[in-house]
Amino acid sequence: MNADPPPPDTRVLTGDSRVLIGRSALLDEVCPEFDRRPVVLMITGEPGVGKTRFVQELLRRTTSPDAVTLMARCPGPGARPFPFAPVIEAFSPSGTRPEAPPADLMSAALPTGLPAVLPAGPPAVTGALRGLLPGLAQHLPPAPSPLGDPDAEHHRTVRALHALTASLGDAVLAVEDVQWADPSTRAFLRTVVSDPPPRLRLVLTARSHTAPHTDMEGGGGLPFPLCVPSHVPVVERHLAPLTVSETGALAAGLLDGRAVPEGFAARLHRWTGGLPYVVEEVLRGFDAPTGERWEQGELPLPASVRRSVVEGLRRLPPPARRVVAAAAVLHTPAPGELLGAVAALDEPETRRALAAALRKGALRAAGGSYAFPCELARRAAYEAIAEPERPVLHLRAARALARRTSPLPLAGMAGHYRRAGRGAEAARCLEAAADRAVKGGDAGTGAAHYLDALRCGPSSAARDRVALKLARVAPNARPGPEVPAALRQVLDQRSLGPGPSGEIRLLLGLLLRNQSGSGLEALEEMARAVPDLLSISTGQAARALAITAIPSLKGWPVAEHRRLLAEAERLLPQVEEEDLRSAVLANRATALALMGDPSAWEAVADLPAALTGEEAARVHANLAGAAVSLGHRDRARAFQARAWQAVRTHHAPYLEAFVETTDVVAAFTAGRWKGLLERAEQAEAQYRNVPDFHAEALLVCGLLRLHTKGQTDVARRLLEQAVHTTALDTGVVLTSAAAAMARVHLAADRPAQAVQAVTGALHHVRRTGAWVWATALAPPAVDALIRDGRPGEAHRLVAELAEGIADRDAPAARAALLTCRALLAAPDGPPAEGGAPGALYAAAVAAWTRLERPHEAAYVREAWGLRLLTAGEAGGRTVVHEAIASYQDLGAVWDVLRCQRGLREHGQVTVRRPGALGYGDHLSPRERAVARLASRGLSNREIARELVLSHRTVEHHVARALRKLGVSSRTEIGALLER
Repeated sequence: MNADPPPPDTRVLTGDSRVLIGRSALLDEVCPEFDRRPVVLMITGEPGVGKTRFVQELLRRTTSPDAVTLMARCPGPGARPFPFAPVIEAFSPSGTRPEAPPADLMSAALPTGLPAVLPAGPPAVTGALRGLLPGLAQHLPPAPSPLGDPDAEHHRTVRALHALTASLGDAVLAVEDVQWADPSTRAFLRTVVSDPPPRLRLVLTARSHTAPHTDMEGGGGLPFPLCVPSHVPVVERHLAPLTVSETGALAAGLLDGRAVPEGFAARLHRWTGGLPYVVEEVLRGFDAPTGERWEQGELPLPASVRRSVVEGLRRLPPPARRVVAAAAVLHTPAPGELLGAVAALDEPETRRALAAALRKGALRAAGGSYAFPCELARRAAYEAIAEPERPVLHLRAARALARRTSPLPLAGMAGHYRRAGRGAEAARCLEAAADRAVKGGDAGTGAAHYLDALRCGPSSAARDRVALKLARVAPNARPGPEVPAALRQVLDQRSLGPGPSGEIRLLLGLLLRNQSGSGLEALEEMARAVPDLLSISTGQAARALAITAIPSLKGWPVAEHRRLLAEAERLLPQVEEEDLRSAVLANRATALALMGDPSAWEAVADLPAALTGEEAARVHANLAGAAVSLGHRDRARAFQARAWQAVRTHHAPYLEAFVETTDVVAAFTAGRWKGLLERAEQAEAQYRNVPDFHAEALLVCGLLRLHTKGQTDVARRLLEQAVHTTALDTGVVLTSAAAAMARVHLAADRPAQAVQAVTGALHHVRRTGAWVWATALAPPAVDALIRDGRPGEAHRLVAELAEGIADRDAPAARAALLTCRALLAAPDGPPAEGGAPGALYAAAVAAWTRLERPHEAAYVREAWGLRLLTAGEAGGRTVVHEAIASYQDLGAVWDVLRCQRGLREHGQVTVRRPGALGYGDHLSPRERAVARLASRGLSNREIARELVLSHRTVEHHVARALRKLGVSSRTEIGALLER
């Protein structure tokens, strides 16, 4: 910024106190020193940093209301100069600023109360001020005779002003922007500084971008040196811009105390340079967003900031304007040599131009480079460059960067070439930048640069080459939907040969399957790649077949994936390329593990030891997920540890997300729930651009909201979102979400709705034949069918499960089968397959316990205990209490409440633990949940089923809610809850 902006109001009101953001400590330091008399206080800082506001707060703290305080501001360069203008303002009414010659100021009134404090007989020399201050003339001595010499007259006027100031006694004289003081005012201030009146406190402010240096003319923004007598204290302070945290605090105050995210505060600081005035201008009328919108879009460029910058540029000499334009084009801090090259100036001209730009505050110097005070100032300076000149400057910038920097800033050069209209050069730089990023292990940056290169309109040969590179790196980069669209456009050009075309199709299919939510479309795209690949590379074709063989619930039947895998295995002996052979073996192991094939672990043993970091992370994360789903806990831990080890050595965002969400699901399955909700919510927010990972995070969030919080509505929404988000799902999301919703309906005694909740997921399992993935789904599905009066269907489902996993290595599915058979066993009927009901339940509990799945084990105990209570057999209460203890260890509040209700329904009294906190006249969380459902029209019985409470408990909650809210009808509750 160059022009001096009006002073910002940078205070935040807190009760009756006013807090000046970022200046409190400095004020506390300066106030005691400023209480001395005489004293000279010098405040420097760049425009917009808050010098005026600081002085105002200083005077408010240190000056009594009846004290004489003279305030003045030196007019800027645009004002018509005339002698003593700020002095006339100081002795004029508050806020009057002379914009015309002194003759027009004859009617200026005096500051309130000033005549009263003048001595009865002011010094005779003050009579010389009658013409300069006519409003004070009647209180001044007679005018002396003219001297006839302009210099002598001027000197006498200066002495008279000094004498008048001294006659005021205990007074404050504050003069701002002394860098613009006219010669007469400078002479007066120099006199006051060199011989300050004994009771005067002098405050001077000046524009300066560095700490003041008062030992030389012009130091610290002063037009004269501070030659102060030795007995007079001089206090010099430089106001620096606000820090990031201070900028955030100021923004919060300006936005009515609304919380400002740290990311937005950092962005605001970057754009405003921490200058309070600029922050205020940006946020003036700013509609504070919510959620992610804080981080979206550019901050506005206020007209006042643009005007200040443009006015400052006009006052610069032409070479300095050219250097500033070069800095605006380069965008980042640049050394003088580079700025000179872009501005087309030789070395001496560049030095002089930079000196002028620094003096006027257009640029800052830092570490041998030069930059703007803030990003908004750079943007205003860039917009001030004439449109036809911009391409010329950008072309110079690209070429200068190529000659003068190492390593080459390839991405920056590409941006300049693009703005210069040189698309081919831009694409070449972006391709080289992407190659460098990929070589360094940064797949995300590489993919972004390749995509930008395609957008630059390269030649057909370069386009095809870059598209293949993009396809190879994208699967590890978590790109957005733009990448598949760009690859399709290249494929549509039909300029690729069979090999590149087939490889791009394969990788496009992989990208669609893993990241874009297009399951069947992805499989079809990969299948289309096989003929092209087979014509040029057996290894590429085998790899494509092995990838396509990986099964999913939304994909083809498992039998078809088996066929594709067999075809890949048939081609494997012919694959000579080591990297392709490794890829085939890795995908083969993954496919077999996901199918629950007993030979999967032999396939894992066949994996080459020299897998690369990314390949190792991918295959071990796949194997860890499969092992968790199948119930191989030790294998799951080992695979997950290897996946983490591999991913930590390579920056591949997609694989990092893969390993993290796999770990989150494994933690839920193993009952490691402490702190897991926060971790899952973080993953949910972070991985929204990868459907299957986002779906798994949503699933765990929903399950934990249900079991640990009892928030059935929130859980239902999250689980439904997970089901709609998942792209292919390798046996986790669809089945677990359906199982959880079925349990919610069963707890509310809605078996028909529970059956409906599992129908869709069961259809996918039956269609694909992936019964090893029915672990979570089968037990609640069987329970729902039995309670809905459909035992025949329950028996058929158990038979299908038994047949589907008969030759599979799936311990978790076998534990689920035991649970289903226990649920099917009638207490008074013949022994079911596997033994009597008690033996089946005990076997199921033991199986889940061996697998370290405490929640499933507790669920079986709960069903077993309630079965015993229903049959009137001994031990039921004990078994249910064992389930409650297990649920409590997990923090499964909802499950505990369900068990307690079951005990009550069987006449078993449960003792509530003491120590619950009271809520007084406020609704407790449970009362609020009951009241919310009551306001929606649910009956007490329906609320009891929904929240797993007794009917009488709901009655009590409703009555207390009505009393606390002060209403008599359930229909009045809703409006009050929203307050």
